[in-house]
Amino acid sequence: MKILGIDTSSKFLNIALAEDSDIIKEESFLLDRTHSSELVPKIKELLKRSRVLVKKIDAFVIGLGPGSFTGLRIGVSAVKGFGIATGKPCIGVASIDAIALNAVKDGVAIIPVIDAKREQVYAAIYCKKGGRLERKTEYLLLSVEKLMKKVKGRAVFLGDGLVLYKDKIKSLNKEAVFLEDKYWYPCAGNLIKLGLSKIKKAKKPDLAKLVPLYLYPEDCQVKKP
Repeated sequence: MKILGIDTSSKFLNIALAEDSDIIKEESFLLDRTHSSELVPKIKELLKRSRVLVKKIDAFVIGLGPGSFTGLRIGVSAVKGFGIATGKPCIGVASIDAIALNAVKDGVAIIPVIDAKREQVYAAIYCKKGGRLERKTEYLLLSVEKLMKKVKGRAVFLGDGLVLYKDKIKSLNKEAVFLEDKYWYPCAGNLIKLGLSKIKKAKKPDLAKLVPLYLYPEDCQVKKP
């Protein structure tokens, strides 16, 4: 089963092509502009180099965030378009889950911290057991101070929120461990791995379920013109 994974939740556009859970090709692009003008051309380039036609893709996976409102809308809209055009299953996976999967250590709290602006972060607390990722909390939108009240003992932190909040986290938890920035962003390959069981059960596009993970109240979100 050939699967195309896409994430547009951060400043990076990440695309991966897989055969089941085996990643064939994965590419990441730092974009100076919006994802809208780059997404489809980059997908076409990756597929061309892999000698795979869009119509030969068996399923699509999109990162649902949380993250950039604009990027998420663009990514979700693109995958819905692929679903309509091909009739193939389209699955959404939380991008923050894919970030957590970047951490490899078992038996310790794993905490992605994503800058949510307004002095808040998107976060969740995870643990890995036997290589399997388990989320221990809801997806959170809160201040770092409130997040740290939920963290006891040794914990691994990653995510772009560390640019702003690493020192604050360190001051509130002396056992905090910080991963370097190459681990901070969601990989489309991780989205595929996390969504594989859902993909295998899906028979057709269920586009109504492809909704970005917006944690801000609706009245705080960017309005469409």
